[in-house]
Amino acid sequence: MASETREDGGSGPVLLAAGLADLALTTCGAAWAAARGLFGRSDLGDLAQQGEQDLRARGRLALDRVGTGPAHLEILARHARTRGAGGPGA
Repeated sequence: MASETREDGGSGPVLLAAGLADLALTTCGAAWAAARGLFGRSDLGDLAQQGEQDLRARGRLALDRVGTGPAHLEILARHARTRGAGGPGA
């Protein structure tokens, strides 16, 4: 009977909050275990150096991908300016 009153008495939000708290604790516990494993590695410096190299390579690729558009447009604008200065419409 008591369980019936709890279920009907609006325990939905309480159960939801408890489920979210359990999920957060489980996730934090897993993240903490992964961090402890990472800090316990002897090759942490090498790992950081590889991560930095990967980030630099990613940055270079991103700049190359984004940088090719405006450079191409700049070259076209220079050609148009040169043609416009010496052309019949100038």
